[in-house]
Amino acid sequence: MFKSKWRKLGMVAGLSISLLAAAGCGQNDTANNGEEDQASSTGNVGEQVEFTITGIEPGAGITQATDKALTEYENLSGWEQQKASTGAMLTELGDAIDNEEPIVVAGWTPHYMFAKWDLKYLKDPKNVYGDVEHISTIARKGLKEEMPEAHTILDRFQWEPADMEEVMLAAQDSSFEEAAQQWIDKNQDTVAKWTEGVEPVDGTPIELVLTPWDTERSSAHVVKIVLEEQGFDVTLTPVDPSVMFQAIATGDGDASLAPWMPATHGAFYEKFKGEFVDLGENLVGAKIGLVVPKYMDIDSIEDLEPAQ
Repeated sequence: MFKSKWRKLGMVAGLSISLLAAAGCGQNDTANNGEEDQASSTGNVGEQVEFTITGIEPGAGITQATDKALTEYENLSGWEQQKASTGAMLTELGDAIDNEEPIVVAGWTPHYMFAKWDLKYLKDPKNVYGDVEHISTIARKGLKEEMPEAHTILDRFQWEPADMEEVMLAAQDSSFEEAAQQWIDKNQDTVAKWTEGVEPVDGTPIELVLTPWDTERSSAHVVKIVLEEQGFDVTLTPVDPSVMFQAIATGDGDASLAPWMPATHGAFYEKFKGEFVDLGENLVGAKIGLVVPKYMDIDSIEDLEPAQ
């Protein structure tokens, strides 16, 4: 079905995009607190990170927003976004924090990075990254009539950012399948609300399309297990965001729990609007933006200096 079709196009996520040279944080031979002075010096941040924002996959909505920020903010003149992968960004972030070096990354919540490290968003006076977002559930037309049981569960599915972060963090030491099952085992009352009155089925296949990030893996695996407990044969297919919307709009995929709205995936949503069914929010309180470690003495995107 959809999965094999899009894999032939080479657009299925999981592609490993090679990371370019590490974000070049400047070295300082000054003894004692030299590195801390560097990290706290607003004027030197740009030079220390080589006027580079450490980003993620080229197809991500936050990547597009960061490209826009580079044009909207005059003080980011000469800066560039290093586009790689989410894993590469997290590695760079972790290495910088271990060495207490400055770094500017494209980040988002919910994400376990905020539970693992002390981070903060830079203020966004021009509102390039938008306000607080929500994650929606969308379905192909006809799903309600053809799979009413699945449609009911998908329509009822809703949880909190803390729930998603719990699954993401647990998955770092196991797998998303195991982390999702642990969350379900602990939250049977919530799951019961999603499945109340839903009749079981006998092996009906359903395909959930998601983007290749830990947030979406978390929700997709939780719903996958819930649907499987009702007798569905569930396939998860990770793809680029634009492909995700196209898949649901064309009926090549059945549903997705992954659209970030209104800003992150807003352009894709508008492109295919009317060609899919929006089941509403499944999580409220999402956010994207530029993120730095809290030890950096900088609070706003406008505090960054242009490249000389």
